[in-house]
Amino acid sequence: MSVDHPSSVINSRGWFIVLDGPDGCGKSSQARMLADWLHGRGMATAGFRDPGTTVIGEKIREILLSPAHEAMTTPAEVLLYMAARVQLWTESIAPALKDGTCVILDRWLSSTCAYQGYAGGFGMDKVIEIAADTLEHVWPDLTIILDVDLDTAAGRLNRELDRMERKGDGYHRRVREGFLKLAQGRPDFAVVDATQSPATVHKAVAAAVEKALKPPV
Repeated sequence: MSVDHPSSVINSRGWFIVLDGPDGCGKSSQARMLADWLHGRGMATAGFRDPGTTVIGEKIREILLSPAHEAMTTPAEVLLYMAARVQLWTESIAPALKDGTCVILDRWLSSTCAYQGYAGGFGMDKVIEIAADTLEHVWPDLTIILDVDLDTAAGRLNRELDRMERKGDGYHRRVREGFLKLAQGRPDFAVVDATQSPATVHKAVAAAVEKALKPPV
């Protein structure tokens, strides 16, 4: 991966980094820890969540995750997630990257590929085709998949479950398989064992970022 203006360990241009994985993998905590780590290296960062962040995105998020909408079909999920994503890119991500800010995002296209595309049977290729037709920037510079088994993930969800989290063990087992299948053989993806302590997981996340984004020697 090339860089524009090498500085110290990590280049100063805006980078687009996604943390993703099954529910209960610890994305939000790891996103905060990664932002602190990058701040310590002199990088301006901005954190967003997908779906959400924008006014439109947050309303779409409410619709998608509300248990009241059990009748929602998988194709409808795909299109709603993509709509929120397009708005997020336009309002938040693109301006931040243009300013040279490192964007750290909680979920992105990889989630729709794993959840709706693979586990939901919609097809990962079809998800990516829709993304290519609607998004200005499909894939981030780096996607880190926080891999966690079903039992560990379930033990961390100590709150009322949303509509997606209630889809059952079989569905969530396929979600995990989808993430791992998507990441297989891709240099812009890294898979981290998220069953370990938060501090240990953070070290692995930081190492993956440093490896992917450091200037060439």
